[in-house]
Amino acid sequence: MSAWVLPDHIADVLPSEARHIEELRRLLLDTARSYGFELVSPPLLEHIESLLTGTGKALDLQTFKLVDQISGRMMGLRADTTPQVARIDAHLLNRKGVSRLCYCGPVLHTQPDRPHATREPLQLGAEIFGHAGLEADLEVLQLALDCLQVSQMGEVLVDLADARIVSSLLDGLHLTEAMRGDVYAALAAKNSSVLEDLTRKFPLEIQSGLMSLIGLYGDASVLSLAMQKLPSKPQIRLALEQLKWLSEQLPQVTFKFDLADARGYAYYSGLRFAIYAKGASDAVVRGGRYDGVGAVFGHEIGRDRPAVGFSLDLKQWVGVVPQLSLKAAIRAPWGTTTAFRAAIAKLRHQGETVVCILPGHDSEIDEFQCDRELVEVAGQWVVKAIENKTK
Repeated sequence: MSAWVLPDHIADVLPSEARHIEELRRLLLDTARSYGFELVSPPLLEHIESLLTGTGKALDLQTFKLVDQISGRMMGLRADTTPQVARIDAHLLNRKGVSRLCYCGPVLHTQPDRPHATREPLQLGAEIFGHAGLEADLEVLQLALDCLQVSQMGEVLVDLADARIVSSLLDGLHLTEAMRGDVYAALAAKNSSVLEDLTRKFPLEIQSGLMSLIGLYGDASVLSLAMQKLPSKPQIRLALEQLKWLSEQLPQVTFKFDLADARGYAYYSGLRFAIYAKGASDAVVRGGRYDGVGAVFGHEIGRDRPAVGFSLDLKQWVGVVPQLSLKAAIRAPWGTTTAFRAAIAKLRHQGETVVCILPGHDSEIDEFQCDRELVEVAGQWVVKAIENKTK
């Protein structure tokens, strides 16, 4: 095998795409900052106990593991940054009030999480810790939508669900983890025959409610229908009311509701959302509420930290959003005189890109689309427009 062949689902990022990713990164982090989110940068490598604690347990199979040559302890390469940010909030910041934190960095997956995906996503996300109310859910969703807008994502669809609906239906049933997982999988696949077989011995009201969930997909009318078909449990009613309220706050957004979608059931504790865009084969943003995430990290026993947030993969986005126009550069000859170097330094200080053409390379491709050139006129270095040679 050639030494330069990379592992499956791992790829180099070449200049044009790298520039696009970096522009998106800056744009989205600046958008988060405009909401008051503070940037944090957790390490790529941690002790495995820390990475796979709390919500991180669901990431076990996706986490690369290795032995630390210094301590001999098992370590892991993060597969998701969100649990690390929760640790920072609960253990390092340890604030009593609200924390708004954002981040952007690579994560590594043992397997691609969707067809044709990279195993090295560049994950960007934002989290609000310390507020259990719907106000935080709305702010996180609004920020995600603003990120889509500033990146010119185009028309999007927001899919809403709530983890409390299925968990309330299953509450009180003595199910093994395997059985519970099978029920959730049947719901996600909308496989009514499998679900009917799995729930055959459930109380009739619970079985009927679970079977009804498969058909509860569509616009806001689904919520009214759910009120009629699902058992009158307080948490179910509350979830439906809150989904309705949230969607009403953003009347310009197209919402769909999928009450059987309980993906991430071991992670989310309430509202969950997925945002879809034209040209993308999967959701471009996923997020939701995962209260209690900080309890395993806090200094105080029982520190139950409410949290809501979202994350996305910037490498996925570059195939969906248009590139920002490249700022034209200035072409300059090669030179070493004091006046020449001072002229270039001044232009670069002003924010210009100045590309010096090395000797013997005058005819090479102009990757920076230079529309001006630095020329010497009467002993002075000046910038002039480049004449169109095709005329």
